Amino acid sequence: MASDRTLLARGPWDESKVVVRWFERPYEPDARASQAADAVLAELRARGSPSHDGYAAALVGWRVEGDRLVLDLQPARWSLRLLDQGAVGVSASCVVRSADGRWLAGRRAPWLASWPGRWALGAAGAIEVGEHPLETMRRELAEEWSVQPQRLALEALVRLPSGALLLLGQAWLAEGAEVVPDAEHEGYAWWPRAVEEWPPEAHQPLRLMARFVSEPASASATGASAGAKP
Repeated sequence: MASDRTLLARGPWDESKVVVRWFERPYEPDARASQAADAVLAELRARGSPSHDGYAAALVGWRVEGDRLVLDLQPARWSLRLLDQGAVGVSASCVVRSADGRWLAGRRAPWLASWPGRWALGAAGAIEVGEHPLETMRRELAEEWSVQPQRLALEALVRLPSGALLLLGQAWLAEGAEVVPDAEHEGYAWWPRAVEEWPPEAHQPLRLMARFVSEPASASATGASAGAKP
């Protein structure tokens, strides 16, 4: 995996192998974090974003039990994930493959909170309260690209340099499936199956992510059971 990311657990797991338990009590940030989140959210809105605050998932703990991944989730303010340091929250990101193995890439709109104006793979978003992470991936695929996957698996749990956590999935579309981008994208392209043939705008983190999910699990480090608190 990329040197600026920490692999916590490696799948793949299908939906039946990902067990999710939700805590009812929301995470309570301190006053400084709340004020910082308010300021970042205001700046985002000033850039023309329609973003509004609410609750999304934070990861309280996780563990691997045999062939299952167990996630303990808790509601937390969505805007806390916008902070540069000490970010809480766990997001779901899903790379998308065509039936012949090509990769769906989209150029993100400049008003978005993450990677504005840059190219990204597939779809991503916050996990809504009570939602299963693979449901999140299906929802984001429908909202961002108007498609449903033929196959979908959770590949890994990863910690990003910001401290935020990412559930990384991989979706395969049926042959002939057509994507329709939403307003979060300024354009899209199908990049070749071979990563070394990708265009210059495919920056290094995307190449590393694609190579990672293409490897068999035995070729990557496997995270031991552990826990994390926001």
